[in-house]
Amino acid sequence: MICAKRVFRCFKTVERWGNKITGAAGPFFVGLAVLLISTGTLCFFDVIAPSLSYPLVTIPLCILIAINLHAHYFYVCTVPPGFIEDPPRDAPSSLLWAKKSDRNGGLLTRGVRWTSAPRMTPSLMTRCSRCNKQRPERAHHCRICNRCVLKYDHHCPVTGINQCVGLYNERHFVMFMMYLVLATFCFGILGYEKMFQALGIIPLPGPWPHRMPDVIYAMIYILSAVLCFAVGVMLSFHLWGISNGETSVEAQDHEQYRHRAKVRRETFVNSYDLGRKQNLLLFFNIGETGYPWYTLVLPLRILPYTDGRSWARQEGYDRHLGIRAGEELTDESEDEEEE
Repeated sequence: MICAKRVFRCFKTVERWGNKITGAAGPFFVGLAVLLISTGTLCFFDVIAPSLSYPLVTIPLCILIAINLHAHYFYVCTVPPGFIEDPPRDAPSSLLWAKKSDRNGGLLTRGVRWTSAPRMTPSLMTRCSRCNKQRPERAHHCRICNRCVLKYDHHCPVTGINQCVGLYNERHFVMFMMYLVLATFCFGILGYEKMFQALGIIPLPGPWPHRMPDVIYAMIYILSAVLCFAVGVMLSFHLWGISNGETSVEAQDHEQYRHRAKVRRETFVNSYDLGRKQNLLLFFNIGETGYPWYTLVLPLRILPYTDGRSWARQEGYDRHLGIRAGEELTDESEDEEEE
C-alpha cells in the first residue's frame, strides 16, 4: 500500500503525543468513550428507533448491532494483547466463548484445527534490544507498556482503549471498529430527519417529544458523522493490512524491505501473505479451518489461529523472500527510521 508508511507514522505520532499528553489519564478516556457510546445508544433507541419501519425486523437488528458494539469494546479494553512471557491460552468452557467444530483435522496450534490448510512453521526467535528478552517474530516492544507484545499492531492511548492491540485482542479491535462504523452510519442515515427537527429546520407541532434533549441528540449526531468517516478510514487501512497478511508495524517494515530488495534487483515476498481471502479467514479465524461464521455477528470470544509461537506461511517459504538474515528491523532501528 502506497500510503502505509505515512499512515503508520501518523499512528506512531498520535501514540507518542497521546501518551505524553494523557499520561495516567488513560482511564479517563476509557470512561469518556463509555459515556459517549452509551449516550449514542440511548439517543438512537429513544429518538430514532420508535419511528423505524418494520419494527419486528429492524429493532432486533439494531439491538444486535448495539450489543456487538458494546461487547467488542469491552473485550478490546479488557482482554490482554498477549505478552511474550505469557503461556499459550486455552478457551474456557463458557457461554461467552464460541465452540469449535470437531470436523476439522489434527491440532497444530492451540488456536485452530486444520484440514487442507496453510503450512505452520515455528517462529524465528530474536532478542529485543530494549528489554533484552527472547521473543518470537511478529512481536514488538511497546515503549508505553515497556513490554514485548505478541503480534504487536499499535498502542491506543487516547482512543478509549488504553492498552496495546496485539494477538489476542486485535480481532476485537477490528470488530469494534466495524460495528462502530455500521452503528454511526445507521445513526446518520436513519436520524437525519430528527436532526433537522432538533435544529428547528423542520418545525414540530409541539415541544421536542423525546426524553433525550434535542441539544444532546444534535451533538451526538454530529459526532456520529465524524466518527463514521474517521473510523471508516482507519478500518479500511487495517482491513487492507489484514488482507495483505501484515500488521500496522509490518506494513511499514515491508515497505522498507521492498526498497532494499529492489536496490539489489530482487523481489520481496511476504511469507505470511496467503492471499486476501485466506488472510481474512485466518485473522477472523472462521470458515472450514476455524470457528463458525456466526462469530462475526454474535459477540462471542474466540482464540486466534495461533498462539504467536508459530505462523502460517506460503508453501516453500520459511521466511520472507528478499530479506537476508540480520536485516530484520528491530524496534530500535524503526525509531531511527522515524527520526
